[in-house]
Amino acid sequence: MKKFRIPASIAAGLLAVASLPAAAVEAFTAQYQASAMGMQGDGQMSITSQGGNRWQYSLTIKNQLVDLSQKTVFDEQNGWLRPLSSADLSRVLVKKKAVNANFDWSKNQATWNGDVKPERAGPVALKPGDMDALLVNLALVRDVAAGKPLTYRMVENGNAKTMSYQVAGKEKITVGGQSRDATKVVRTSGNKQTIVWVVPNMPVPARILQREDGQDSIDLQLKAWH
Repeated sequence: MKKFRIPASIAAGLLAVASLPAAAVEAFTAQYQASAMGMQGDGQMSITSQGGNRWQYSLTIKNQLVDLSQKTVFDEQNGWLRPLSSADLSRVLVKKKAVNANFDWSKNQATWNGDVKPERAGPVALKPGDMDALLVNLALVRDVAAGKPLTYRMVENGNAKTMSYQVAGKEKITVGGQSRDATKVVRTSGNKQTIVWVVPNMPVPARILQREDGQDSIDLQLKAWH
């Protein structure tokens, strides 16, 4: 059985604090048409206030075979979306997995617990600008709009790695029955590829497509947001 995870860009990346323009975080809810394992379903992204400077960013993808959910609590430090904790739950067919992450910035280290192998439990040393995979969605939207480099350092699953997206031109994309101009960005790593479409003035990607071995694995297409 292939391992399915919430897309990273839906998820993936991150680097310098300077790469993020200082734009205020705002609450929103976005509805997606979702395809996973070849079956149609529903997806949702949302940001909700946790009080003060704390926010929760959530993503869910559901159909008859797959139930994926990820939540990241974060704050904003001069434009840097700093992860504080996350909870990742997944069900693929009959297999279930739950992983929690803690980002301790007083010690500058991240640790993981739950259904993780000992070598993936950490700790991993944190650096200013680090984020988890889910927060890359917001980083990409901000950086594409600002014309910033799309290079990031992501801390996830017991390791930290730098990754980059490349702008692949402009395309028309349909959102809620309306044609919109979008910037297409692509990241390729081995046999995996993530393609993201960003539309001006939308708080989240208009579409996220994750491919593996040349086949679509997860496809999220924005239907509406508020």
